Amino acid sequence: MTALRLKVPGALPSFWLFLLLIWAGSPGQAGAATAQEERSPSSAQPSSARKASLSLPSLDPALVFRALPDGASDAMEYVRLTRSDGGEPLALQTAVVRLVPGKEGPDIDYVDLIGAVHIGEHDYYRRINGLFRQYDVVLYELVAPRGTRIPRGGGKNRSVIGGMQHGMRKLLGLGLQLEDVDYHLPNLVHADLTPDEFRASMARRNESISGMIGKAWLAGMGRQRSSAGMRNQMTLFRNLLSGDSHKALKVWFASEMADMNAMQKAMEGQNGSTLLAERNRKAVQVLREEIEKGHRRIAIFYGAAHLAGIQSLIEKELGLKPAKIAWLDAWDLR
Repeated sequence: MTALRLKVPGALPSFWLFLLLIWAGSPGQAGAATAQEERSPSSAQPSSARKASLSLPSLDPALVFRALPDGASDAMEYVRLTRSDGGEPLALQTAVVRLVPGKEGPDIDYVDLIGAVHIGEHDYYRRINGLFRQYDVVLYELVAPRGTRIPRGGGKNRSVIGGMQHGMRKLLGLGLQLEDVDYHLPNLVHADLTPDEFRASMARRNESISGMIGKAWLAGMGRQRSSAGMRNQMTLFRNLLSGDSHKALKVWFASEMADMNAMQKAMEGQNGSTLLAERNRKAVQVLREEIEKGHRRIAIFYGAAHLAGIQSLIEKELGLKPAKIAWLDAWDLR
């Protein structure tokens, strides 16, 4: 009974895992990236950027898309845990959802929403780097000053979240997005709030970091007491007794990350939040700008928890609809 009472405290991991799922930059993360002059694409850039990206070596991402039924938006998932026929966990996966224009939509080919987890297998990020080369432009998240380019290898990350990401990736033997993703590809475009915009939005909404933590902590406590949360903790305890503590922790973390709906609702509330909703709006604003420049094949690379909101905005404001979905293995759980 004592061991079960100790459990891995559900409120703490659920809260931090949610941030790890959505957060690729920090307002205080000045040391994590080097600011360079922001490129200013001309109207002729779609062809030149695409030629530059296609000239890079192919990494064969080999995505397999399947068609989505009409009305798929209501039940769309961007993270899932796959299991074998016998119920054994196989992989934590993130989605690539292709949105295509309807009759009244913009004159483009498609927008792909690429869901990210910020800690993953090195091969997962290798495949994402390969995917990036297929687009005219890739819009990416990072709360950082305009023109910021992340150094190859990630640079120093002095934020609390960055420190936890480093610790978690070492614990689980995984890679880190800011280190493994090549942000120097010529077709990448920053599409997130600056630190000043982030702080201004929080002030306008009367938000605070402590308030966000409080809401998420309460949701984490609720998660701990839910049947799914208790089931995951019992599975963790059983797997730890099996002797493979590394795999046990990895499977438990993956199970928690695949079930973050309650945490997301708690963070957003009825009126949305800076952490999610305002950053989503910024991404769609930059998408509009890139469409106006003539780009036809566009990707948005954002934390998976963002993409339901981004998809909803794109459907409402631009008239695009989800047509296909593919899945990438972010964590190997075998």
